[in-house]
Amino acid sequence: MRNNARHLLHDERGMSLVFVCLGFMAMLSATTLAIDIGLFMNSRSQAQNAADAGALAGAVALVYNSYTDRSSGGPAVQSAVNTALANKVAGQVVSVGPADVTFPNDAAGEPDRVAVRVFRTGARGNPVATLMGTFFGVQTVDIGATATAEATPANAETCVKPFTIPDKWIENGTGPWDPSDTFDINTDTYIGLKPSPDPNTNYTGYNAERDKGTEVVLKADNNTKITASFYNPWDLPGSGGASDYRNNISGCNPAVLPIGATMTPEPGNMVGPTKQGADDLVAKDPNAVWDTSCNCVKGSAFGKSPRVVIIPVYDPVVFANGAQHGKNIDLKIANYIGFFIEQMQGNEVVGRITPVGGVLDGSLGPAPAGAFPKVIRLVQ
Repeated sequence: MRNNARHLLHDERGMSLVFVCLGFMAMLSATTLAIDIGLFMNSRSQAQNAADAGALAGAVALVYNSYTDRSSGGPAVQSAVNTALANKVAGQVVSVGPADVTFPNDAAGEPDRVAVRVFRTGARGNPVATLMGTFFGVQTVDIGATATAEATPANAETCVKPFTIPDKWIENGTGPWDPSDTFDINTDTYIGLKPSPDPNTNYTGYNAERDKGTEVVLKADNNTKITASFYNPWDLPGSGGASDYRNNISGCNPAVLPIGATMTPEPGNMVGPTKQGADDLVAKDPNAVWDTSCNCVKGSAFGKSPRVVIIPVYDPVVFANGAQHGKNIDLKIANYIGFFIEQMQGNEVVGRITPVGGVLDGSLGPAPAGAFPKVIRLVQ
């Protein structure tokens, strides 16, 4: 009996089973960690994508639909919510509503940001279910994400067209201003990109919100006076002559031009090339039309119609104080406008003012207040 007890005391049989069981538990824990943590990380990434998409959509709506309508039923909030809902997390839609869309100020105190929060949480009734965590009593986890986008003023543009009209002014002689008015430096007021003291008017030349949909008929300039609809042809960097001029209308010149840059006048008669280049553009997207009910382009075959172009507007005061004739006239970029080319009417270009995107070049310093084009980007 004593020998049997001594034998059992030193017997190692069965220890391998103990180690196998311990190893199995460690492997199960590691597998649980790998599977569920991977699921959580992927869900978190998907939630961030949903928030990012919603914030960007809201900022786009601020620029192209309404910059001032921040109501729960407005285009910015609805675009943000609908876009975020279109992005699933772990196979299910997120929880996001109008109350989850806010409009924080940017660093300069301007309310040009859109923040969106999305949820898959227990509090919202849609948490993410675990796969292996149920073996350890963890049934669900909460996932959420926040993103902020902004529609900030641009300080430069690219794909600029080679004709320019004067920036908008306050017409004091025959007001209110209309596209047929003539600028008189002695009586009219040009404020340019400096905001007026009255925040309710904030007159800054052309304004994407106020002037959206305004029809302007562009006519060849006679180089003797500053009229809102008279255009001056000019040469983009590296360009010159009628062929380049036409190609820069129908295509995209990649030069990046800051607000404040000077434009070299094109002294030739560019009426024909203007018509040819504009006709080329219209032919690229012939079914696009301006819909006055929504004040927007409808029927385009593109996400953004090629008939929406970027036109620089020049400082009328600098022009009026300059030569006003020939190659020595002073054309200084005061701002840019978006312009949808509706049609050619003889040799005249008929179009509508429309919001447009822009470029933010860090080497140029901050964008001037009241810049017409906007840059849409994620900031958080």
